[in-house]
Amino acid sequence: VAPTEAGERLLARLGPALADIDAALDEVAMFRDRPAGRLRINVASTAARMLLAPRLGGFMNAYPDVRVEIVCEDALADIVAGGFDCGVRLGERLQADMIAVPLGGELSQALVATPDYIARHGAPTQPEDLMNGHRCLLVRRASGQPYPWEFERKGRLVVVTPPPALLTDNGVVMLEACRAGAGLAFPFREAVADDIAEGRLVSLLEDWCEPFPGFFLYYPSRRQLSPALRAFIDWMRG
Repeated sequence: VAPTEAGERLLARLGPALADIDAALDEVAMFRDRPAGRLRINVASTAARMLLAPRLGGFMNAYPDVRVEIVCEDALADIVAGGFDCGVRLGERLQADMIAVPLGGELSQALVATPDYIARHGAPTQPEDLMNGHRCLLVRRASGQPYPWEFERKGRLVVVTPPPALLTDNGVVMLEACRAGAGLAFPFREAVADDIAEGRLVSLLEDWCEPFPGFFLYYPSRRQLSPALRAFIDWMRG
């Protein structure tokens, strides 16, 4: 079998384009074998500070061909519609039908205030005390409503939403106001561990602050797991 004259002329014209196609396919095959390309992550801002930021530099140095894009968003996000490879949220805020990988172990919260605040306003003895006579510093949801404060002791759950003396969408602002003596705050204990150890803040109602499952990394399908996402999951779990 031999090409006609027309076929030979067509092949001569298409040859460079076909070579480009072969090169492009070879490049795609390389992406399948090694972590490379863009990795988009949608993450709660607290998880970004606590979990991602301390480990991100090591991951990027280990996998220099991966371009990382992080979007911090406290509202619930549809990671598929948003074009994200994965998300990081608390277990109770995961999207349905997602594959979830636990990160960082259990968490607990701490009700804290400065010694000066306690001297002026007293210390609550039960969660219900927070509804009256206390200045509470709350973080709000994307909807504008404050996050409720959940306390649990020996299987009994008490949920309160105190009238906010301060309502903000920024956890750093909330914590700085608490450190300045403005009122009571209910952050993750890890965020104020040094303050408690050094006496700048006092931990209150500790027997009501039981640990709970922490953050999870989640993604839609194992079948379409890219090498970059697999490497990131392994790095974060390690």
